[in-house]
Amino acid sequence: MGYRMPETWEGKIGTVGGVGFLTGMPGTVGSAAAFLVAVVHPVPAWFILAFAGLAVWASDRYARQVGREDPPEVVADEVVGTWVAIWGLPFGYWLPALCLFRVIDILKPIPVSTSERLPGGWGIVADDFVGGALTNGIIRAAGWLFFGGGLQLFFR
Repeated sequence: MGYRMPETWEGKIGTVGGVGFLTGMPGTVGSAAAFLVAVVHPVPAWFILAFAGLAVWASDRYARQVGREDPPEVVADEVVGTWVAIWGLPFGYWLPALCLFRVIDILKPIPVSTSERLPGGWGIVADDFVGGALTNGIIRAAGWLFFGGGLQLFFR
């Protein structure tokens, strides 16, 4: 594949500066890049939402430019999904959340697959946003169940 920088602003944003062109696994690379950014500087909720809006616009425009419904090199959606998956979790849960998010993003269970059917950039970003939210909820529930006393409810 090889690195290349898109010429348009929507291409630069959608591919996260060309990160989506680095390998044959652009979603994983995009998620790893988002994870590393968050490790260096945790991303606040307002920024995640603002970037999600920008990602919807950029991915929609870029997809139209290249004539594909959901170009694999667009990884701004994976960035959003990764940040949603780890948002508000203790740092020790971030790596399991990243791994679970990638599994959910690849398998696309309902409601992730349903949200992917939205038109244009909304569908490109929504499935990852929903996948990140699903991941975050599962990790929180597992943390409560195993480390927060949740299992005690079943063994009184």
